[in-house]
Amino acid sequence: MILFGKYEISIQQLINPIVYIVIGFIIYEIVQKIIVNTEKKNFKNRHHKKRVKTINSLIINIVRYITIIFIIIAILANFGVNVKSIVAGLGITAAILGLAFQDIAKDFLAGISIIMEDQYEIGDTVEINEFMGEVISLGLRTTRIKNYKGQTLIIANHTISQVINYNLSNSLAIVDVSVDYSYDSDKVENVLNKMAEEISGKIPKTKGKVIVQGINDLEASGVIYRVVVETSSAEHLGVQRELRKEIKKALDKANIKIPYQQIEVHNGK
Repeated sequence: MILFGKYEISIQQLINPIVYIVIGFIIYEIVQKIIVNTEKKNFKNRHHKKRVKTINSLIINIVRYITIIFIIIAILANFGVNVKSIVAGLGITAAILGLAFQDIAKDFLAGISIIMEDQYEIGDTVEINEFMGEVISLGLRTTRIKNYKGQTLIIANHTISQVINYNLSNSLAIVDVSVDYSYDSDKVENVLNKMAEEISGKIPKTKGKVIVQGINDLEASGVIYRVVVETSSAEHLGVQRELRKEIKKALDKANIKIPYQQIEVHNGK
């Protein structure tokens, strides 16, 4: 026995909390490993795999909280605390905590609602509150979104009212190119159409043929031609860069120049 002031504590009582923590940690790791292993299986499609990953993330969060609660209860019981009275009083405590932590409760419900309604999943490209990026984490309380700059938005689930999900359907790559008025429009379209035929199916992440829609606008600096192609969801930005490169090469080869700003200086006499 070891004396701590007025209290006598056995060696076993000191060892038990460590044992509880270790057991809880082992159980949590085993459950987590089992859940993570399900993500490595071959699913029918990418959407199914992402959905499983999102649900697994939620389950891991729940298991973590439950494990912590059981460890705390076991440690309290180990030191002679009347756990039954604590459990019995959880109803009243829950009501008090519910009032104190309404936002947390809303976050939990919103997190479950997001998953059940399939609003977005881990790996989706979304736009929330004018912040666009990839969902890297979806928990019971918060959602984390990372943009191409490496910035991460952490937002409470219950504050999310509108979501733009770019992964629910294919995207469209759109490139507008300006050509000087001096060039014949039929010649320009022929050059662009030939280019479109040559690169169709060759640019990664594209779906279908590259289409030249023709003259899209008439601006002061030049005639605007539009080229489009359907892409995999959220892959349009990369495809647009490749399109611009191919368009520039085709126009250079045909000696068709893209207008740029010039300043004319006149010397008065």
